[in-house]
Amino acid sequence: MIQIDDVVVSLDILRECFVCDIAACHGECCIEGDAGAPVTEDEVARLEEVLPVVWDDLSDAARSVIERQGVAYVDADGDLVTSIVDGRDCVFTCRDAAGNCMCAIERACREGRTDFSKPVSCHLYPVRVGDYGPYKALNYHRWDVCKAAVVLGRAKGVRVYQFLREPLVRRFGQEWYDELCLAADELAKQGMM
Repeated sequence: MIQIDDVVVSLDILRECFVCDIAACHGECCIEGDAGAPVTEDEVARLEEVLPVVWDDLSDAARSVIERQGVAYVDADGDLVTSIVDGRDCVFTCRDAAGNCMCAIERACREGRTDFSKPVSCHLYPVRVGDYGPYKALNYHRWDVCKAAVVLGRAKGVRVYQFLREPLVRRFGQEWYDELCLAADELAKQGMM
């Protein structure tokens, strides 16, 4: 583990390789699991704001869930998460022309229909942020669904923290990310990576 400011970072984030391979996994991370993506109160407000923009991109089942309980709920662990359909699919999922699952909000952002890309917990995946009062902990989440991403990351030589540059900067800032890169370089020089 290393610590940068009030954030403790697992060395796996610096050592392990990862590059999403949507052609291999088909976006399973948006549709597998037993709860939605963790969100903040501010993100719930943004989700509600962007909802009219993506409404027609959502499935009938997703629209029904949103009409009943809203864009988010508190799960069994007491966490605020995005609403899900049938106990698994995030309500904001949609399919591309190839049948891959993707985030309707992210697609709308890429198309210039909104400036909100998606909740930061989604953007940071496979890194999970633990909140421990004055400290945050970043951990690499291993999941069978992402095996192809590990293979592709190794083939390209891209580490988790490098792949997640944009969301890490979004969440913690450029200066913090630059310090993370310096720490990774130092660990590499010491043969620890």
